[in-house]
Amino acid sequence: MGKHYRKETDCLNCGATLQGHYCHNCGQENLEIHESFGHMMNHAISDYFHFDHQFIHTIRPLLFKPGFLTNEYMAGRRAKYLHPVKMYIFISIMYFLIAFNVRESNGIIRIQENPPPTAAALEKQKAMINADKTIDASTKQAMLARLAENDTSYAQYQANQKKLPADIRDGFWGNLIEKRVYDYKEKYGKGAASKFVEEVQHNIPKMMFVLLPLFAWQLKIAFSKNKKFYVEHLIFAFHYFCFSLLFLSIMAIVEAAIPSSWTSVILSVKLVEFLVIVFYFYVALKTVYHRSRFRTITKMTGVLLLNFALSLICLGAVVIITGLI
Repeated sequence: MGKHYRKETDCLNCGATLQGHYCHNCGQENLEIHESFGHMMNHAISDYFHFDHQFIHTIRPLLFKPGFLTNEYMAGRRAKYLHPVKMYIFISIMYFLIAFNVRESNGIIRIQENPPPTAAALEKQKAMINADKTIDASTKQAMLARLAENDTSYAQYQANQKKLPADIRDGFWGNLIEKRVYDYKEKYGKGAASKFVEEVQHNIPKMMFVLLPLFAWQLKIAFSKNKKFYVEHLIFAFHYFCFSLLFLSIMAIVEAAIPSSWTSVILSVKLVEFLVIVFYFYVALKTVYHRSRFRTITKMTGVLLLNFALSLICLGAVVIITGLI
């Protein structure tokens, strides 16, 4: 749907004389005031999401030309492409909405609460502990004391803790964790575990905003000889994360169509996801940093391994913070 521009050459916003469709002083587009509903909605959507020519010009190279958008951005050719940060925000929102909904509909994030062990099962566990000659007496005492506890509330947990020898009681962190567990159980009942997992997943996007600048710092260190500014590595990171999340969004929809019983097919899809993302990263690095094949592979491997370790640390922090807040 084409845009309807005014014939007058005065800017309605600041009064400057126009020399085109945009004001050189304030940037406002010289559109007709009276327009149809369709034009109004088209402009609103285009302005808010940048779903005009910028979207098409950006998505195609993002998917099929690794590293191209980063080079274009750093060369100053930016007007026809979506801004990396805005694009990342939109794609990340889309990804997490798709991923959470698909997993929930497939029952992936539902966690079944295990029923408490029966008396017979407890007795069997006690017998196994007593029969184990590799465990010393004090450790056996602690393990049997744990089995004897049948706490249904935090108050009962504290009462049972006081009955235990001081050296085997839970410390500060153990008490804090137990308190949060009972808080969740009291608030959400049998759905406590699923609710906790859901809250962790909803905090993962925040974790990504921490990982992304860390990822850029890894690139700056790994490719220090390229003499690039940190912001250049950050732009590369935004583009790479955008591709990864967009590709995984597409694959999540594909996985949703696969029956959960087709385990081998699902594993094959997961393998394809991993290989495509790694290959894309390799080609993007070659395109932007211009290193030899060997140096690119070695540096890529180091960056990916370190990023994996940092991801685990950040995920652990998210789990802890979610549980404590």
